[in-house]
Amino acid sequence: MEIRIEKIASPKAKPEDESKLGFGHIFTDHMFIMDYDAGKGWHDARIVPFGDISISPASMVLHYAQEIFEGLKAYRTPDGGIQFFRPIENFKRLNVSAERLVIPQLPVEDGLKALHALVELDKDWVPSAEGTSLYIRPFIFADDPYIGVRPAEHYYFMIIMSPSGAYYASGLDPVGIYVETNYVRSVKGGTGFTKTGGNYAASLAGQDEAHRQNYSQVLWLDGIERKYIEEVGSMNIFFVIDGEVVTPELRGSVLSGITRKSSLELCRKWGMKVSERAITIQEVAEAYDSGKLEEVFGTGTAAVISPVGRLKWGDKIMEINGNKIGAVTQRLYDTMTGMQYGKLPDDMGWIEKL
Repeated sequence: MEIRIEKIASPKAKPEDESKLGFGHIFTDHMFIMDYDAGKGWHDARIVPFGDISISPASMVLHYAQEIFEGLKAYRTPDGGIQFFRPIENFKRLNVSAERLVIPQLPVEDGLKALHALVELDKDWVPSAEGTSLYIRPFIFADDPYIGVRPAEHYYFMIIMSPSGAYYASGLDPVGIYVETNYVRSVKGGTGFTKTGGNYAASLAGQDEAHRQNYSQVLWLDGIERKYIEEVGSMNIFFVIDGEVVTPELRGSVLSGITRKSSLELCRKWGMKVSERAITIQEVAEAYDSGKLEEVFGTGTAAVISPVGRLKWGDKIMEINGNKIGAVTQRLYDTMTGMQYGKLPDDMGWIEKL
């Protein structure tokens, strides 16, 4: 894959105060674009100045939501270098989503080449302040100007990037999670295991209710019996119950998180008892009542590791570990971010240098 590069004529001013970056609203100077046409395949890879794109009002993505995306980060190391955390896993998962949404497979090596080329060009946008990173959003969407339900014949693959601070404004402070009992996010056989916008649109009603009740995120239950725990809107969920680290198994309705996978691998390496299994909200409540619910935390690229301080299920409010971060949560956060930022050695083979 050859990449044509068109540099911006007048680079934008970079944020002066990296402590106020926020998340996902500032964008770098350039973006990557590549086209797909049926019978021709992926072609015309290019890096161009970041800006608006033109699509038809009849573009299929606007009407039938045939699109997928990923999220990963570039990190600035103490010596000024730049590195990624398991980026190959993101492009492998992009193709898992593509298969379900009937989108052409993107060669993993092309995705990685595009990633490296774009970050290399905009490397001065990778922030260096504590806890900051360059958030990277690869995505593919259908663009046929056609009002009809079928897989498209033309797609765009794009990458945009955003220098960002912590996903939660509270940083590593424990967050409150609201257990949704009225709405469902996904069911087995649906698209819950993919990263597609429809999953997130379906979660907005629950998210809105959580915010009205002063909770940061929604914990979703299964769509059939409404009792088995699945995931949080932007994270996978973990529980430490009587010394055992438990997370819901992947049953086709839960996203296979890369931070989730990494957390499980670290816990097993450390000799902890780990289970991927079905777990009900009732079991969590009973563990809380008996004093066995020791920690709850979420895992995801954006937040990395996020301690949960409160769980609200109906009228029951569970305060976990005195609303303080637990030992397992802290160890995972310190280890993961230490490796990501180059402050700890990578003994897992997860880091890829720019």
